[in-house]
Amino acid sequence: MRGTYLHVEETKLSNRVFAGLLLLSSSALAQPPQVDRAELRALQAAVAASQSAGDNAWMLVSSALVLMMTGPGLALFYCGLVRKKNVLGTMMQSFAMMALITLLWAVCGYSLVFAAGNPFIGDLRYLFLRGVGAEPNPLYAPTIPHQTFMIYQLMFAIITPSLIAGAFAERVRFRAMVVFSVLWTFFVYFPVAHMVWGSGGFLNAFLGGKYPVFDFAGGTVVHITSGFSALVTALYIGKRVGYPHEKIVPHNLVLSFIGACLLWVGWFGFNAGSALAASSLATSAFVATHFAAAAGAVSWMAAERVRNGKASVW
Repeated sequence: MRGTYLHVEETKLSNRVFAGLLLLSSSALAQPPQVDRAELRALQAAVAASQSAGDNAWMLVSSALVLMMTGPGLALFYCGLVRKKNVLGTMMQSFAMMALITLLWAVCGYSLVFAAGNPFIGDLRYLFLRGVGAEPNPLYAPTIPHQTFMIYQLMFAIITPSLIAGAFAERVRFRAMVVFSVLWTFFVYFPVAHMVWGSGGFLNAFLGGKYPVFDFAGGTVVHITSGFSALVTALYIGKRVGYPHEKIVPHNLVLSFIGACLLWVGWFGFNAGSALAASSLATSAFVATHFAAAAGAVSWMAAERVRNGKASVW
């Protein structure tokens, strides 16, 4: 009997202990888990680093794509449209801009455009790229290194004077082209780029300027400035000697066709890269760029079909 009684008591005690453990575990599960602050900060840092790495990779690729638009894109496009004797000289103009504007940008160009100065030009705080390193510049691109932002914007500075060269192809000596491009970059491109994109720029109300001019991917800074400058240059130089009595035909349209295709591809870096991140905005710009180019190509082929009876690249 005593053994039976002890067994019963042990069973009751076991049941009570089990019930107590079950209640304790249920209470513990009902409480929110205690998060280590250090682990949370480390997780947030890892997420930020991952985003920065992705954005940086996309921006470096975009920089290469925009540079490709100048050489070989524009170089091939223009050289195919000129006469055979001027092919290398025309290609040399684009190549020279890639080298010359790069050095000007490193010495003072980037500072004159993106440093805070007055409403019309930046100061020299970034002279010789001083202070432009791995840390992001929160004013312009908070998720990529400042150096990446700098090199991406350099590609815009390179292609802009290169676009103007098409207006005086075959008609200006190389030395004159270099002098003109350097002066134009200092007196037109740098001030306009600062006014539209730079901190405190006259046309950049988003960063402390007076008037809100929104230029997502160079519509004002690149295309309006180079387009009007090319028109003025062509008018100043005047008509070609012998034209229209002398027949002037393109040297090789195959080269121009290849150049145009490279420009199409490079434009993804030009437009989608202007989002300054691998984001949904970059995707939107990428898609719009491709569909716009495709619509333009089909419109050209349709116009050729109506005018000449067949579509061509002539």
